[in-house]
Amino acid sequence: MAQPNAPPPYDDKNPLYPPPPGGYPQPSHYAGGYPQPGGYPAAGGYAQPGGYPAAGGYAQPGGYPQPGMAMPTMPIRFGDSGIGDDSPFQSVDWDDKKVRHTFIRKVYAIISLQLLVTVGIIAVFTFVSPVRSFVQRNVAIYYASYGVFLVTYLVLACCQGPRRRFPWNIILLSIFTLAMGLMTGTIASMYRTNAVLIAMLITAIVAIIVTIFCFQTKVDFTSCPGLFCVLGIVVMVTGIVTAIVLSFKYVPWLHMLYAAIGAIAFTLFLAYDTQLVLGNRKNTLSPEEYVYGALTIYTDIIYIFTFLLQIVGRD
Repeated sequence: MAQPNAPPPYDDKNPLYPPPPGGYPQPSHYAGGYPQPGGYPAAGGYAQPGGYPAAGGYAQPGGYPQPGMAMPTMPIRFGDSGIGDDSPFQSVDWDDKKVRHTFIRKVYAIISLQLLVTVGIIAVFTFVSPVRSFVQRNVAIYYASYGVFLVTYLVLACCQGPRRRFPWNIILLSIFTLAMGLMTGTIASMYRTNAVLIAMLITAIVAIIVTIFCFQTKVDFTSCPGLFCVLGIVVMVTGIVTAIVLSFKYVPWLHMLYAAIGAIAFTLFLAYDTQLVLGNRKNTLSPEEYVYGALTIYTDIIYIFTFLLQIVGRD
């Protein structure tokens, strides 16, 4: 059956809407006729099913991913053309380096102030005779400062909130430093002045050498934390055994052995904690943990000093 080219003529006899004289005009024909079954005309029309025409800038069939396919990504290789000076990856890397350098400067600035305060307390307890005599007669100062040291150390080492919240972290660290300084000053007052000076000099040399070594070496101490945990247990057990034996009878060689083990162990701890602060290792500290970094390195240095003082001032 043939398809009509136009609708039938209008034949409405409604008196309210009479047709215009001559009737309604017939609709004009579309160029190329009406669309035939199966699609639209290609000329001037739209793309056929299955894609887009090349003319007009659209992709041919297969130019876009089908449902369920991921868009292909360009592999990014650091140091190659994928990363340039204007790339956000480069700027992020630079920002991380700046954050790490700022973190290191902050940690060592705090350690410098802690050591300055501690050296000042040791100098007063060593060179001022009335203070030295008073401290030697009142051992309770040592035990009181040890109690404050232990409480503040546990709070700073175990509680993340006070350790990261300003100004409580600085207040607790200041109290800890004063307590540690009083403890160290009390211990130093029991030894000869030249022994204290020699121990301080050796400690400074050891700390500088360990820091330079950690900057240069490729050995990663942070990759074996379990070994350092075992080393800490060995030092603690050795200290308990030595304290029990020496409380009954003083054995010089046992005391020196314990002091030597402690000095070596805390030198290794200093290397471990220094690499945690410096970063670029398997394990590293968060930039927010500057108080913890200063706490650990400062404690290592003080313990090295006390162990060396026991060796140097053994007489």
